[in-house]
Amino acid sequence: MVLGDSDGRILARIHGPTISPHVIGLQGCLDQLGDLVRRARATAAVPAGLPLSRLSAYLAGADLPVEVERLNAGVTALGLADAVTVDNDLFALLRAGTADPDAVGVVCGAGINAAGRRRDGQTSRFPALGQLSGDWGGGQHLAPLALYHAVRGEDGRGPATGLTAAVTDRFGLPSAEAVSVALHLGDLPAGRIDELCEVLFTVAAAGDAVAARVVSRLAAEIEALVRVAAGRLSLLDAPYTVVLGGGVLTARHPLLHTDILGRLAKLSPRASVTVLSSPPVAGAALLALDALHGGPVPATMEAAVRAGL
Repeated sequence: MVLGDSDGRILARIHGPTISPHVIGLQGCLDQLGDLVRRARATAAVPAGLPLSRLSAYLAGADLPVEVERLNAGVTALGLADAVTVDNDLFALLRAGTADPDAVGVVCGAGINAAGRRRDGQTSRFPALGQLSGDWGGGQHLAPLALYHAVRGEDGRGPATGLTAAVTDRFGLPSAEAVSVALHLGDLPAGRIDELCEVLFTVAAAGDAVAARVVSRLAAEIEALVRVAAGRLSLLDAPYTVVLGGGVLTARHPLLHTDILGRLAKLSPRASVTVLSSPPVAGAALLALDALHGGPVPATMEAAVRAGL
């Protein structure tokens, strides 16, 4: 969370645990948000009687319209600011990546999601409920896939793959099956499976066909998300900006990144692609300033926000 003034100067930056309502529930989210705001006010020495002009909360877990509605009502009821905006964190990522009013953002970190906006205020989004809503990809999906293919390549149910040796080397165990068993029994902490996302890209870059197919499948999924999000907004044949964010995409793995760029160039020849280089919270701050000033703020003010982060 950041707290700033109307000129874009960042006065406080506060870190805290997740406030996703999917993880800690609606009330937990509201409690944590209130605490973050109080800490930010204290850090910036904001007088107790001075209200905040605007609170823009772009949250992970604000995916469905009903979730956004409940969060907006809950945050408004906290009385933290004169005006409140609540929406999905992807819209902060979008603004952090571009001021273009016609844009689509794709995030691929632990999970995967996309959203789009058009200059007339129309938006496009997905439920983002994982496999329950048709999602494919994200680090927490790719890492188990690496182990899946490693085990199948080892026992003969699938084609031989360099993932088998890479997985066993990563954990210092005699076989991919032993890695699976160790994770199941808790001998390996469950969170360590996430390390296999990076292993997957390393093995794919070395020319392994099995790993490369998974990477290609992810590139196709990114293309599909952009195609649908932009298509719903009638942007496919227009100039617009695609913002790529999340750890998997900002890492710019050459095999994946090159594939994505090629696919998007064919999909929308007039679109430009940018990889997020600022933290998404910069987008939340800029959206708050845009609202205060009645439109996209001047470049100097935007630069002040980014410099403060």
